[in-house]
Amino acid sequence: MSKRVLIVDDAAFMRMMIKDILSKNGYDIVGEAENGAKAIEKYKELTPDLVVMDITMPEVDGITAVKEIKKINADSKIVMCSAMGQQAMVIESIQAGAKDFIVKPFQAERVLEAIKKVIG
Repeated sequence: MSKRVLIVDDAAFMRMMIKDILSKNGYDIVGEAENGAKAIEKYKELTPDLVVMDITMPEVDGITAVKEIKKINADSKIVMCSAMGQQAMVIESIQAGAKDFIVKPFQAERVLEAIKKVIG
């Protein structure tokens, strides 16, 4: 069975890029969200194997969403996305419970490497 992934990013273009990389490599994209609040809702509804989460988003940011998802499921697997130069936020997201991070602009190999490391 292919791994089920929820993609969270406020930029539709970024969601499309990640979706493209993952679906070409056998992952099942079960949902998308454009902010942390929707990510939390979708996580409850879809229970994906993995969440790919942007850090900077409107309404609820990625770090807050990670903390909330971790309350729902302590074993949830989350990979953060960040633009270059957000080192402090990356550290904060790992402390909040994210398993790895990928930096924008994405390189397909790095995205797949991070995801394989987290969910196999």
